[in-house]
Amino acid sequence: MEGNMKKSNFVAMVMGTVGGILFALGMCMGLIPEWNARTPGIVMGLIGAVVLAAMVIVWRKMEGKEPMHLSGKTIAAALIGIAGALLLGTGMCMVMVWSNMVLGIVLGLVGIIILLSLIPFVRGLK
Repeated sequence: MEGNMKKSNFVAMVMGTVGGILFALGMCMGLIPEWNARTPGIVMGLIGAVVLAAMVIVWRKMEGKEPMHLSGKTIAAALIGIAGALLLGTGMCMVMVWSNMVLGIVLGLVGIIILLSLIPFVRGLK
């Protein structure tokens, strides 16, 4: 059946969209002082993060895959991803908010390079 979406992918798409929106809106509520909604923003962001974590579990179960096992490599990949995303985001803030163009671009590029390094780290090179 061409063109049909698997139920597991549809559920993951819906949960990912809802979780991502809740997380992003919660972070905006918590970090934009003019909104004056720090506590509700933190709560909403945490709910979004829980929905996103549940999405992974639900999708893996619907696909018949084993639960993820934490290994040193998995934890290292997560930490590398977090570091790369933080550097990229900080670089973007430096350029757009703090008017520090050169250092912001350099930090953003370093973040992108770190994120790109995840591909050979996780998949390996052949």
